Amino acid sequence: MERNTVVGIVLLGLLLTVYTIVNQPSDEEIKAEQQKELAIQKKQAVAAKNAEIAKQNILPKTLAKDSTDTIAKPVVKKEEILKIENAKLAIDLSTKGGQIEAVYLKEFNSYSTFASKLNGNKTANDRGLCLFNKGDQSTGIQVMDGNKAISTSSLLFEKSTVSSSKIILTAKTPAGNEIIQTYSISKDNYTLDYSIKMVGFKGNTGSNVQLKWNTNYLKTERLLDEQRRVSTICYNQKTEGFSYLSEASDDDLVAEDDLTWIAYKQSYFSSILRPEKPILKTGSNMAVQNYTETDPKFQSHIKNYKSTLVLGTIQGGETTFNMNWFFGPNDYQVLQSMGQDYDIILNFGWGLFRWINMYAVQPIFSLLVDNGISVGIAILLLTLILKLILMPVQWKMFTSSVKMRILKPAIDELNARFPNKEDAMKKQMEMMNLYKESGASPLAGCVPMLIQMPILLAVFRFFPAAFELRQQSFLWAEDLSSFDSILDLSFNIPLYGDHVSLFTLLMAGVTLLYTWMNSGNMQQPQQPGMPNMKIIMYIFPFMMIFFFNNYSSGLSYYYFISTLFSIFIMLAIKYFFVNEEKLKLKMAERKAKNVASGGKEKKKSRFQEKLEEMQRKQLEMNKNKKK
Repeated sequence: MERNTVVGIVLLGLLLTVYTIVNQPSDEEIKAEQQKELAIQKKQAVAAKNAEIAKQNILPKTLAKDSTDTIAKPVVKKEEILKIENAKLAIDLSTKGGQIEAVYLKEFNSYSTFASKLNGNKTANDRGLCLFNKGDQSTGIQVMDGNKAISTSSLLFEKSTVSSSKIILTAKTPAGNEIIQTYSISKDNYTLDYSIKMVGFKGNTGSNVQLKWNTNYLKTERLLDEQRRVSTICYNQKTEGFSYLSEASDDDLVAEDDLTWIAYKQSYFSSILRPEKPILKTGSNMAVQNYTETDPKFQSHIKNYKSTLVLGTIQGGETTFNMNWFFGPNDYQVLQSMGQDYDIILNFGWGLFRWINMYAVQPIFSLLVDNGISVGIAILLLTLILKLILMPVQWKMFTSSVKMRILKPAIDELNARFPNKEDAMKKQMEMMNLYKESGASPLAGCVPMLIQMPILLAVFRFFPAAFELRQQSFLWAEDLSSFDSILDLSFNIPLYGDHVSLFTLLMAGVTLLYTWMNSGNMQQPQQPGMPNMKIIMYIFPFMMIFFFNNYSSGLSYYYFISTLFSIFIMLAIKYFFVNEEKLKLKMAERKAKNVASGGKEKKKSRFQEKLEEMQRKQLEMNKNKKK
């Protein structure tokens, strides 16, 4: 760099330094500038505060000024909690949004309260079972207000009428329209009537009115995982009928049909919304979500339910939407009494299994319980009734098993005569002749079992869904709707749990005994690679210990006494009704007559004729292959 250039840069720097020093503000000027900046910030804060007040529909009132503050202080209207109740429900309503804040079912208790009362705390949670509390539920009406969309959840409502059975709340919208919400409750039921009146809104005729409904149910039962397993959103469609979202995982749906009602269902309680006119499908949707382990509500809440429901459109002048909420138990008789097919939300199984539960198991069980019989004894009597109804079937099964046991030596002889694989078809024909001559059939025992299976599977659905079992004790089980623990472990066993259920052990024990008593009738597989049924049947009782340990003790108790009755009936038939020696002689006589008549004693069925024809063709093909 040249010398002249360096000199120029230095002189320029000196000039800038001198200019900065000369033009530096004085202390008075600095203080004046700071006061000016503070005044600007204060004005901005006041403007922002007034804007927030206007947004929340808060009416400011000017107060007297003091010596230090020249700005008027507004009076802020606060949120109020209003209460409405009857003999069954206690409901908290908030003036903020005019929405339901909390719901208590006065006749019931959560499991934690129930257990606390068992331990001597008789005054625990006197308000009853809380479905959801402050912050768990929100309902907001969304509508066009002039040129802007608003939600009632941001409005502060005024009290118009307040009593123990009726509350009317009114709010003015920013555009000067009016929204009136009315809640009313009758004496002895689980329903809350609800209406929304839209006054004004003439410029918004034809625009949709949406209800945003979001609920986070609190845990109410012993096992949260079991509650989550059966909790979901159910809905009834105007044309397509009943359906529901997945119980096992997150699920959502965009409505494809108008809805007559929608239910937020958990294990033993539900919230059901039914509008006077069907919810419109266009714009309506719903979703159910599970909590992740990192969510603060993972240990205290069941699932998150949310939906957007289009109630209808603004008609201009004045439009009213009427509906009612059901907050109550998933009790078959209570739901059925509502006359809206609400009982269909009960998970009694599908098809044949549901019919058996609704038209056989439920009526018998309700009859017993309604007559003052304890739930444990009612299950015992129900089992006995079902077993007596099925006794002819069990008689047929036992007689068939005796016949097969009598034929076992002859069958073993056939197996010895035809050990080779290529003689399998010939051996099968000989066995069929043996069965036909003696009047026995290996299928005779299977068909009665198939008749019993629907009932066994139906009650598997019935007892976990039966509200009558909830918090009902029997013997050592404090709550038949939950597991009966006789030993709480200090650790968790995978697939088993952290406790020992005695009814589950008893059920597995009698199932093992029943399996052993029938093991002599089980035929060994004749085809290579076929599983040994004896081994499978012996493994099954041990699998039941793991599968049923966390299930309803009422269900384990039913299967225990059902299998026990089966053993008693089988022994009674064996020793008092069926004489094995006489049956053996009768089979021998039948065989002799059949042989004497040349096999024409009984006409063959078409199935037998076709099967024998197939066997003959197979034998001919085997002979041709050997040639």
